[in-house]
Amino acid sequence: MEVKDYINPAEEKMQMAVAYLDESLAHIRAGKANPKIIDGIKVMYYGSAAPISNVANISVPDARTIVITPWEKSMFKEIEKAIINSDLGITPENNGEVIRLSIPPLTQERRTQLVKQSKAEAENAKISVRNARRDAIDGLKKAVKQGMPEDVEKDAEGSVQKLHDKYLKKIDELFAAKEKEIMTV
Repeated sequence: MEVKDYINPAEEKMQMAVAYLDESLAHIRAGKANPKIIDGIKVMYYGSAAPISNVANISVPDARTIVITPWEKSMFKEIEKAIINSDLGITPENNGEVIRLSIPPLTQERRTQLVKQSKAEAENAKISVRNARRDAIDGLKKAVKQGMPEDVEKDAEGSVQKLHDKYLKKIDELFAAKEKEIMTV
């Protein structure tokens, strides 16, 4: 077995953890209008659940407003109902032409809550990175028993540790950026 056979899957898992964290943080509302916050909301469209972006245009005309323009008049009620029933906490305004979501400014208490939520997401990503490191090191230790030289295994462990540190730093940077975004009034 090659050292790469242990390091590459570990790095791939670490990259996926960081990508997942980035996506999760994008869905956390930070007081600014971001169309990604409604990505997870599904509406019934001809008998199946579809994301709002599949049945309407979504635009952000200013920092505090998201405008949803359904392609079919029949979708107004469905989209409104889906937004009200979601955990977004925003009441949609419908004028018959478009649905407006006015993003209210966050209270200090809500900001603190969102930072905690972001921190939890970052911690989950760190756990995934640590698990990937552990799996790679366990695999390398088994490879020593199957004939891999110990010095090669030690070098590979060092490489895995460097990858681990690099991805933990990326996670911390993503979290710090999100925290700054949430706490900026």
